[in-house]
Amino acid sequence: MRPKLELLDRTLVNRILGEALELLDTVGTKVGSAEALDLLHSAGARVEGDTARLSTSLIRRILDSVPHDFYLYGRSGEAAVHYGGDDVHFDPGSSCLNILDSESQQPRPATAADLVRMVQVTEVLPQFAAQATAIVCSDVPSQIGDWYRLLLVLWYSNKPIVTGAFSAPTLQVMIDLLAADAGGVDELRQRPRAAFDVCPSPPLNWSEFAAQNIVQLARANVPAEIVSMPLAGATAPVTLAGAIVQHAAECLAGITIHQLANPGAPIVWGGAPAIFDMSTGNTPMGAIETAMLNLGCAQIGKSLGLPTHGYLVASDGRQIDAQAGMESGDSALLGALAGINMVSGAGMLDFLACQSIEKLVIDAEAIASAQRLICGIEARTPSLAVDSFAQTGLHGDFLKLKETRALFRKEQHFPSAVIDRRAEPATADILTRARERVADLLGTYQKPAISQARAEAILQVVSRAAKLDYLPGIELLSPSHA
Repeated sequence: MRPKLELLDRTLVNRILGEALELLDTVGTKVGSAEALDLLHSAGARVEGDTARLSTSLIRRILDSVPHDFYLYGRSGEAAVHYGGDDVHFDPGSSCLNILDSESQQPRPATAADLVRMVQVTEVLPQFAAQATAIVCSDVPSQIGDWYRLLLVLWYSNKPIVTGAFSAPTLQVMIDLLAADAGGVDELRQRPRAAFDVCPSPPLNWSEFAAQNIVQLARANVPAEIVSMPLAGATAPVTLAGAIVQHAAECLAGITIHQLANPGAPIVWGGAPAIFDMSTGNTPMGAIETAMLNLGCAQIGKSLGLPTHGYLVASDGRQIDAQAGMESGDSALLGALAGINMVSGAGMLDFLACQSIEKLVIDAEAIASAQRLICGIEARTPSLAVDSFAQTGLHGDFLKLKETRALFRKEQHFPSAVIDRRAEPATADILTRARERVADLLGTYQKPAISQARAEAILQVVSRAAKLDYLPGIELLSPSHA
């Protein structure tokens, strides 16, 4: 039996969906894109100015076209990440401006070299099924920063990617980069390697960029991941149930626009909801109520049979300490128990403002424990214990048994040296052990084998998008690219 956690009973699930549909029918949603408004109007929505009111019948008709699952693929074309059902995957958190310096343990603006190191470490860690465009590179011009982060991940990783764009022009370049990496537009449509986060603005506002973004992704058949961000008590109702209603309404509006642009295109019911802390004015991502919001929002998506995403495994602390371990470990476990398909946020500190490579490897240990838990307990032998006692009697020397040698690796997860289980006193704290782990992982990293033709195609997209004297963080395959 696989353990599973749900916070909402069926009656509350139905009430939440009912009120979300009522909101869209009576209050409506703001839509900043003229093209998206035209799609909605043509489908029967009531459009007045920039506000669209969507009937329940329209939304239910649209939901019939949404895929219940899909895959992200690795560079070699293998299905690597399954969005759907209760399959659970993890990726690092995205778009941090700062990184916690490995030596000083103080935040500083992140660079392309930092992102390369993070990609390399993530590539080697088996706990992460996907990469993320994890940090914003301060040494790359901001107007090309979105696609340049994706370029670095493509250059140094074979894994699927969770990414996102902050402007319409950069989104097209990112799609072009993925097509070049895949071997063509048709290949990208058939085997997408990346999912793109798209964020409505709370409450109930699909801005011009967000709405256009989701239309563009649908038409490219590149998976879109809605990241609705209701802030309970500030930009959403103060009750957790009320905030989940708003999240559902924002997701349903986005899905409607998306499917009208291209019925059957893959899309994810995702989010980064949080509470507004009335005592500090902050948005604590490590709060238990924030985790509860993520689980509740995901449960609503699952009730509709849709792929899910959530933002967990982050800490609000500014250092790698007991608070960071508690908040991140708790939410990694909760996300796994809830069966959220993609859990983003590992490595993040300071209310999602800072990434840490050392925290990333510590979080990987928490994720590994969560992954072991959801495998559950199973009967691996014809007799659970009686046959073992028949061999050992009351002496209890189970170490000598053949089944012990055969099964202990299936029963037990063995953490890396980041977790100290030695009998002798520790000679280093967890931060030191994490630094050593990072060094070991970087030592085992191997750069992906990108064919010359694919590399040329990627760099041609880069040259069309911007004229750069050099490419920060990029090691070119041949001197001709210098």
